[in-house]
Amino acid sequence: MAQLHFTLDSEIFTGLFSKTKDEAFGILMETILNTVLEAESTEQLGAENYERTEDRTDYRNGTRTRDLNTRIGTLELKVPRHRDVPFQTTLFENYQRNEQALIATMMEMVTQGVSTQSVKKVTAELCGETFSKSTVSEICKGLDIPVKQFKERLLPEKYPFIMADAIYVKVREDHRIRSKALFVAVGINTSGHKEIIGFDIYDTESESTWKEFFEGLKSRGLRDVDIITSDAHTGLVAAIKESFVGASWQRCQAHLRRNILSRCPKRFMAGLSSELTDMFNSSTIGEARRLKDTICEEYKDSAKDSMAILDSGFEDSMIIMALPSKYRKSLRTSNTIERENREIRRREKVIQIFPNSASVIRLIGAVLLDDHNDWTTLPRLFDMKDYYEKRTSIMIKIQSGNAA
Repeated sequence: MAQLHFTLDSEIFTGLFSKTKDEAFGILMETILNTVLEAESTEQLGAENYERTEDRTDYRNGTRTRDLNTRIGTLELKVPRHRDVPFQTTLFENYQRNEQALIATMMEMVTQGVSTQSVKKVTAELCGETFSKSTVSEICKGLDIPVKQFKERLLPEKYPFIMADAIYVKVREDHRIRSKALFVAVGINTSGHKEIIGFDIYDTESESTWKEFFEGLKSRGLRDVDIITSDAHTGLVAAIKESFVGASWQRCQAHLRRNILSRCPKRFMAGLSSELTDMFNSSTIGEARRLKDTICEEYKDSAKDSMAILDSGFEDSMIIMALPSKYRKSLRTSNTIERENREIRRREKVIQIFPNSASVIRLIGAVLLDDHNDWTTLPRLFDMKDYYEKRTSIMIKIQSGNAA
């Protein structure tokens, strides 16, 4: 484009001195940009206003008004219209890129736990444009497509280890605030990397809802599950046994420890906790059973209820003893998914009450998608070679026994 010259009306020029700095600069910028648009129009038409020339390619057809939101306020621009070929300008292409960047930023802000009210204030400072809470919420609906694709994606890999848990969030429904269960499942694939393999929201946490959740994972390709780690929720455990026949349930040792200590008299709590640590860190299942029997004998009178919980939950909490030692620390508790729950809670505390279930999936799904993508760049939890070598060895022994 050729060098531009623009004329500033004397009345406007004089009026600038009575304006604030931003108002004056806005008037100047508006004049400059309108001059740019007119120059682009002349260049595309090949002729000035009312100019007769053989180079003319089209004719002017008036203008239309378009607002451009900037840090110095809203500028009113007069966009030229052409009769045959639509007018084009790089000005709005640049604006659209900035606008898309702003929308992406707002989505990220909401995903990272910034309230919509705070987003409104930040965008006003950054770009001179104020977005209402409802507008921010509408814009954030743009998260729906990537979250839906992530939530419903196929699971072509095998996941020998998975962890499952539920947390409760408040949702407004039928003009009432209801507590709903958000189910989350983390899987460890054949390369030893963790993934978010599923999440969904239900009215309640029960055997039927957990079974529905697990069947949904299986319909997307989940297979060859060997060990599922979770707490001892009755419905969850029942659904695991029904949905994953042949797999083992590993009761979370951290949850079991808390259950045991919650029923222990305070004066015995520190000693019992230390002995439980030694038991859970045993190198063999035989050693763990010996320590468990010793603990039960020692506390049978002083902490009877605690010993009943230990006795009933011990074997289910020691499933990982069948694995090589390097896998036990990561799989003996649901700490991996508990850490993810804390991230969810951090965002959920900002929202406090979700307007509907779709907004839960939208926001929490975006958080889970973000963390899932981060995990792909992190080192794997462990090498799976020893696990598969031991599994193959066990299968060979079983087949040899059957043949005999």
